[in-house]
Amino acid sequence: MDHWFQEKKAHAVMTWREFSKLAGFRSPVYLKLVCEGKSGLSGAGVARVAHAMGLEGFELAYFKALVAFNQAKRESIRQKYFDEMQALSKAHQVNVLGQKSMGYFESWQNPVLRELVPHMAGKKAKQIAVQCMPKITARQVSATIKYLTSMGLLKKVGKDTFVQTNKTVSTGKMDFVPLAVQQMHLQMGALALEAIKNVPLSGRSVSGLTLGLTEKTFQKIVKELADFRKRVIAIATEDDDMEQVFRLNLQLFPLTWKLASGKK
Repeated sequence: MDHWFQEKKAHAVMTWREFSKLAGFRSPVYLKLVCEGKSGLSGAGVARVAHAMGLEGFELAYFKALVAFNQAKRESIRQKYFDEMQALSKAHQVNVLGQKSMGYFESWQNPVLRELVPHMAGKKAKQIAVQCMPKITARQVSATIKYLTSMGLLKKVGKDTFVQTNKTVSTGKMDFVPLAVQQMHLQMGALALEAIKNVPLSGRSVSGLTLGLTEKTFQKIVKELADFRKRVIAIATEDDDMEQVFRLNLQLFPLTWKLASGKK
């Protein structure tokens, strides 16, 4: 929850007062106290916070188990909820990365090769390297495969043959390191610029809108983008086959400072 707040604060106007208000709490610092371990959340409180964070489906169930895990006093209860989180991740074929796995987001090569390698069974690192755009070396491919295997994101099933352990990888909304993810966004943004210059129109889709928004409409669009991302993931995971690795960037960012008043 604290990581979600810090990420929101970095990309939009968000305060503990605003967060508490969104979740329906009277105290402007209540959720801050919760994140500091000085207070806890009831079942109803968990539901209100999850609603404020826009959690649904798998993320909602995972968040509830995570809160219960963090608030449990007995080790046996903590183990119960830890097992529940693991089961949820496995059932939904989502690998939820913790802090120790954040190296995954330090290089664009990790997610690209995680998608590409399983579909090039029996191919050597040199053959895989030439498929990447931009080009990378065979040594980089070998090092990345070794890392992905050690992190449990790929599993070796034969000579130069690997499979994904889960269909998707997620930071979750409640357990990630923003700086690591920001690094990935910076790299992918740079690759997007290269694609605009080097990939023909028939092989890419790039468009944009410049909009005048209020805070209310901004939040509505952010939720719409989150829902859209989930629908895209569902479409992509329908098919076990793959022909090419793509990157989809969803970007909504300010081009001006806020006006002193919404009225002219």
